[in-house]
Amino acid sequence: MTIMSERQEESTADSAEYALSVRNLWKIFGPRADKIIGTPEADLPRAELKRQTGCVAGVKDVSFDVAPGEVFVVMGLSGSGKSTLVRCLTRLIEPTAGTVQMDGVDVTNASDAELRDLRRKRVSMVFQHFGLLPHRQVIDNVAYGLEIRGIGKKERRAKAAEIVSLVGLDGFEHSYPDQLSGGMQQRVGLARALAGDPDILLFDEPFSALDPLIRRDMQNEVIRLHRELGKTMVFITHDLQEALKLGDRILIMRDGEIVQIGAPDEVVGAPADDYVRDFVSEVPRSHVLTLKWVMRDPRPDDSMDGPVMSCDTIVRQAAKAVLASEHPVRVVDRDERVIGIVDDDAILRVVVAEEDHA
Repeated sequence: MTIMSERQEESTADSAEYALSVRNLWKIFGPRADKIIGTPEADLPRAELKRQTGCVAGVKDVSFDVAPGEVFVVMGLSGSGKSTLVRCLTRLIEPTAGTVQMDGVDVTNASDAELRDLRRKRVSMVFQHFGLLPHRQVIDNVAYGLEIRGIGKKERRAKAAEIVSLVGLDGFEHSYPDQLSGGMQQRVGLARALAGDPDILLFDEPFSALDPLIRRDMQNEVIRLHRELGKTMVFITHDLQEALKLGDRILIMRDGEIVQIGAPDEVVGAPADDYVRDFVSEVPRSHVLTLKWVMRDPRPDDSMDGPVMSCDTIVRQAAKAVLASEHPVRVVDRDERVIGIVDDDAILRVVVAEEDHA
């Protein structure tokens, strides 16, 4: 079963309006993989498919859209297919079937020359393993992609210097990778991805090898850069907290298939099945749920003297104002229409439930 957000359900029209549009994408590893799609074997569970055919479905009939400027997180446990999926997007792994379009470019049918151009100019990847060139200084590592494009040394170094400053590495331009901490090396990898001014950034578990505090700093860095640059980002992770922190929407995968797509509050507030419910069971709901999840319908006898808050306000952020007000809070939609009421009881139900769970 797949549950999709309203934005996802409205994605049936023209894929050109999206930064990334994926339709019915399959990647099957094994003999005669292309013969399995469309047969009864394609519907078999992963283990049974392998037993009967010797094939493994890494990605199974996956479809989704990513809007320009969106941070779209793909999350799942090890073996769920998320890293295979992100590599299929640029054909680092060749899909078995389906289509991928980036800014209207048909990636799945692109020629070798078109694919090289796409990877050099329109999309960049940031991996867990930094892949820095050990014999090159930071500034030349950052400028490497520009060098591959044939841009002159003076121009590419000037651009690299701008990006080095942007990611907080001022003063380390002439250091070598082995002189940097893991977090600083990952900043170099991020800077290298940004240097070519790509339309889309793909992150494949880039921070999973970092210490928790450095990881948190790098997450904050991605949030800051997204706020400043507005790049479209597809972020792969196995960490739910990271997904909730970074994602405008989250796609949850299991055994190569989509389990659920939704905004963080939708995933926590309305999990698609027991698998997702178990995932989100430890999440502090007041940190993720918005007022639309705790409000009730307005009644004729409700006071109209209370404060007004957006339905997208996080419960934790609203709690102090709600509890301090003598009157219930009026919840409004984006058109400023009152769509609900939140009182002390609604807030306390969420907070007390968290304390009981803890």
